[in-house]
Amino acid sequence: MRAILGFLLIIAPTFFSNEIRANEPAVPPKRPNLVFLMTDNQRWDALGCYANSIIQTPNIDRLAAQGLRFTNAFCTTSICAATRASIFTGQYRRTHGYSFEKPPMTIAAMRKTYPAVLKKAGYRTGFVGKIGVRLNHGAAEEMFEFFRFNQASDTNQPYYRKSPDGTIKHLTRINGDQAIDFLRSSIATQPFCLSVSFSAPHPEDDNARQYIYDRELENLYRGVTIPPPLVSEPRHFEQLPEFLRVSMNRQRWFRRFDTPEKYQRMMKAMYRLITGVDIQIGRILDEIRKQGLEDNTIIVFTSDNGLIAGEHGITGIWLMYEPSIRLPLIIYDPRQPEASKGKAVSELALNVDYGPTLLDLAGVEIPAAMQGRSLVPLLTGNLQDWPRDFFYEHYFRPSGLKTNENNIPRSEGLRSERWKYVHYFDERPTYEQLFDLAKDPHEVNNLAGDPRHDKTLEAMRRRMQVLRSKAGPPWNPGR
Repeated sequence: MRAILGFLLIIAPTFFSNEIRANEPAVPPKRPNLVFLMTDNQRWDALGCYANSIIQTPNIDRLAAQGLRFTNAFCTTSICAATRASIFTGQYRRTHGYSFEKPPMTIAAMRKTYPAVLKKAGYRTGFVGKIGVRLNHGAAEEMFEFFRFNQASDTNQPYYRKSPDGTIKHLTRINGDQAIDFLRSSIATQPFCLSVSFSAPHPEDDNARQYIYDRELENLYRGVTIPPPLVSEPRHFEQLPEFLRVSMNRQRWFRRFDTPEKYQRMMKAMYRLITGVDIQIGRILDEIRKQGLEDNTIIVFTSDNGLIAGEHGITGIWLMYEPSIRLPLIIYDPRQPEASKGKAVSELALNVDYGPTLLDLAGVEIPAAMQGRSLVPLLTGNLQDWPRDFFYEHYFRPSGLKTNENNIPRSEGLRSERWKYVHYFDERPTYEQLFDLAKDPHEVNNLAGDPRHDKTLEAMRRRMQVLRSKAGPPWNPGR
């Protein structure tokens, strides 16, 4: 394991003088560079800075120590295609209409994404890694000047690719190389926005190994024992409704976590993938420093969605359980006051907020089509009427399935500070869940059938309907 890369960010003074000398024009502030770093299927708690004492993520941890760490960040749809479209567009799934088995996103839709808007505003835009959405011909050019997306394996080795010099490297390392290529080809007179979307730690679902890490990290995490997942005893699984017990979430649990030995092997492999990402982030940060850009480059780190890793006897995403929807989110801004460094932000942040936030940080007008809101007030402490709940939607169901077996249940829901309401609308009779997150943070006791909570249940139903109507047009199964 290599030594941790040094990363010292020099904070530019925020105030020099209010005086402007006679006959000297005011110098406009320099527009910041933006680096948006995203992993795939990473749990919010799979980072050292989120109190995980086992995983090694020193570079990301240092960003958190120098920036702001969000403790209540969530995705509005937990599936990579839809959530990535939401991140690009700042829109809910029912508005942008994109997920798996849907037509490609159009050029017209991509013109309203955060990279396209930044490009039009004079930013040099780049993308590296997993795009995660299908694009119509010409859509990528609307968004990016530098586009290096992950292509299919040319090595017959999952997660390994041939690099330009012909050597075979782990995909995470190649993404780091590509990000550095972008930084080295940038010019000082033009601000940039670089989006780096790592495929790690997403598993190879059809491969027995599942989590295929860089072989150089083989010895990492040997000799340690990862704690078993909470609420993972047979009784926690048995109390789930039948349609969840036979769902794809359960089928994938058998592939990854059905024995203690397999759980340890899979989780350590997943952690190696995440540490591999951290190493590449360290290289990117080091290159930013070498280029002399550290005092004018804002860095955002997050994941597209979370991951259920054995809780309730299931695994995967899609469902509205906390491990599936909660995200890591770190924002480092070199202009940030010293006193606020390393603080945890408990206010609500959503994936649809990322695009508006990046535009706001760049001083670019946020398109009216974006439904998210800028998180900049949380960075500055200028809070007014901040939302305390959000609408969740998941509509993807694999085509061709006639029964619930190996299916992905569709749902809508509402999460507030204390309560969570989930509605599985395909079930007959309809099935609802109500959890008191203050007393039951691991979502074991479903209160939807408890008469003592009828008023809360009805209030959550009504509130979900209000937020659902604000999230976009009525859901059309054909979209």
